[in-house]
Amino acid sequence: MIPTYKIIVSIVAVALTFGGYGIYVKGILSHKIKPHAFTFLIWTVASFITWGLQVYGGAGVGAWITFVVSAICAFIFFLSIKYGEKHITLLDIIFLLVGFVALFLWLVVKQPVWSIILLVTTDLMGFAPTIRKSWNKPYEEGLFTWELTAIRHGLSIAALQQFNILTLLYPVTWVLANSMFSLFIIIRRKQLKHH
Repeated sequence: MIPTYKIIVSIVAVALTFGGYGIYVKGILSHKIKPHAFTFLIWTVASFITWGLQVYGGAGVGAWITFVVSAICAFIFFLSIKYGEKHITLLDIIFLLVGFVALFLWLVVKQPVWSIILLVTTDLMGFAPTIRKSWNKPYEEGLFTWELTAIRHGLSIAALQQFNILTLLYPVTWVLANSMFSLFIIIRRKQLKHH
């Protein structure tokens, strides 16, 4: 039986996901935020595979958040084709291909632990186009969304029904990554303001 508090925490985290990304999507549609198309393509592929691995690892209601994030990343990817940054490098393509290698590791070679490690690494590398773009254009990212994402991933950890590398690696990594990216945006905005 699933403890009630885990269901509540998961629902709150899903609500925060919709709230945070709702603001982000509004920013995209008003041309204030320009997501990098390839970042969201990589995140869509990697997040859906990660969701599958979390379910496989027994995450239970804690995997709801990853599924919702995956679906929203897919939606933002399609928006970014029209409204976003599309500068793609060879490295960006390599990161996407590594996501498919991770899927192969899980489904064909039956190595779910190596698959999740590779996926989370790929997910982080998929952040590179957004970080590169944000170095010069930090106002084209929604700071609040990234801060809220760090909190949401923290809540998703509390909602997990089983704690193991398959269920924990993704949310723990993204708590750290989103916190650091939020700080990066704040610092870059201050630096550019002084210049």
